[in-house]
Amino acid sequence: MKQESNYAFIDSQNLHLSIKSLGWKIDWKKFRVYLTDHYNVSKAFLFVGYIEGNNNLYVKLQDAGFLCIFKPVLEYKDGTIKGNVDAELVLHTMIELVNFDKAVIVTGDGDFYCLVQYLLENNKLQTVLVPNQNKYSALLKRFAKKDIAFMNNLKDKIGLK
Repeated sequence: MKQESNYAFIDSQNLHLSIKSLGWKIDWKKFRVYLTDHYNVSKAFLFVGYIEGNNNLYVKLQDAGFLCIFKPVLEYKDGTIKGNVDAELVLHTMIELVNFDKAVIVTGDGDFYCLVQYLLENNKLQTVLVPNQNKYSALLKRFAKKDIAFMNNLKDKIGLK
């Protein structure tokens, strides 16, 4: 029996802010190994808003084994930056659908409800990996417990030392 080839699709901003709210940071290399070891992830797509000057971070993420999909960010007059990657994550998941056995969707954002529903209906969902069990969309809570995993207690495994 051939080993499953699963792909991860990661909402980087949701992941980063959720883990930060728990009081720790991700060691990206360890996280990539974790995805491989626990979910047989052969490709991990990381959706990220592109900000000039963050090139060292992007190189580090790629060196850790992530395929970075960049979206230009918008900078507003008040200085806030918005780089919503939701459409890119959904589109790339659908483009890659025939290439993977199951998908791991890393987010706590309810905007991905329809994607998760579709993947479930087509037997293509491995899990929704929610960064913070204490703070995620009520829409995602509608899925069965078996379809959701949480990252709250992964600090020792994937936390930055």
